[in-house]
Amino acid sequence: MDKQDHPDNDKKLGVLIGGSGLIGGSILEYFKTRIEDEFELLAPNSKQLSLRDPDDIQLYLKRYTPDFIINTAITAIDSNPLLTFETNYLGMINLARAAVDLGIPYIHFSSAAVMPTGENLSEDDQLRLTPELANYPKSKLLAELALQEMHRTLGLDYTNIRLAVVYGPHDHKIQGFQRMLFSLADQTMPFLFTNQQAMHSYSNAKKVPFFVHHVLNHREEFGGQTFHFVDPNPVLLSQLILTIKSYMELKRPRGIFLPYPLAKFGAGFMVALTRMLRRIGIESKMPPELMFLKNFYQTQTLSATKLRQSSFVDPNPQTTIFTELPMLIQYYLTRWENLNLIIPYDKIFFDPRKRAEIFLNKPEQILASLGDDVAHPFLDTCMWPRGGDVDSETEDKERQNMI
Repeated sequence: MDKQDHPDNDKKLGVLIGGSGLIGGSILEYFKTRIEDEFELLAPNSKQLSLRDPDDIQLYLKRYTPDFIINTAITAIDSNPLLTFETNYLGMINLARAAVDLGIPYIHFSSAAVMPTGENLSEDDQLRLTPELANYPKSKLLAELALQEMHRTLGLDYTNIRLAVVYGPHDHKIQGFQRMLFSLADQTMPFLFTNQQAMHSYSNAKKVPFFVHHVLNHREEFGGQTFHFVDPNPVLLSQLILTIKSYMELKRPRGIFLPYPLAKFGAGFMVALTRMLRRIGIESKMPPELMFLKNFYQTQTLSATKLRQSSFVDPNPQTTIFTELPMLIQYYLTRWENLNLIIPYDKIFFDPRKRAEIFLNKPEQILASLGDDVAHPFLDTCMWPRGGDVDSETEDKERQNMI
């Protein structure tokens, strides 16, 4: 259906690339449920629009002539050079060219992988483009540099949103934060693969859509610029690992910091073992995050000053990776157990509020609390305004708390 034939012509029409991922899925859910009266967001899958096929991009965008484009698509960090280049760079270039032709905003998502190590890094801090860079950071850095050049020479109206370590539910890939959580749940991290100083910034996937919405409505302020979208306070990696260990009541990892040379030697041994297994016909694959093992031992924190000084207001400033850990652990443990990726826990499931324990051992307490539970009308207490400051995950948790 062409845009001019759409029944909701008064809405702004957008195209989202990468809608099945963690960030793209969060944006799609927000636009479909919270601001559906203001925007119509299309999210074609890779069969409808492949970033690797310029014809796909041309035909789709000519057909719908959107009012803005959002690109959250990325390849896996261990993808081959051609796939990485065609998706992360060439596909991005063609989307940006289309945005120039249509005279519309282009919202691009980048990564802290394009930045050096260090503390309180600003938006101007970038790695130097060299052949030695790994495929993923090289492609993302090329994309950022191209956006800057297209803005300068072609007037491209873009906003580059740079994310750090992303956390949130509903991601089908086990990478980044999820890979660390998985290694703890699977008990494959015997020691702390970091040091006492390494700190990193984190990005909340559920807050990203609020920022995208704001950026689209304030183009003068956010056009032609890069913004770090990260939580204000960086996190000690060792503290995060030990907190997860405590929540899950695990025996490992031991509180011993494994020196980087030993970790590097172990990773090299595992790579060699994997190659040997492949030669004899046993399929095996190393976690791609081992490419960035050195980063676990180095600090990289992104400054949130520019974001804080903008007109954007954090909808949930109290939310951090630590406040979300109970929900994230329960979500991913349940998911991985159902997929038979980890051995089911004998503790029923992760239950920090001990509700299952009370149900099993003290059921009389449940009946004793019935009076308080039914003292208020059920529907009235569960009616949360959709457009308020509470995100959908918080709404779900608050509803659960009431029953």
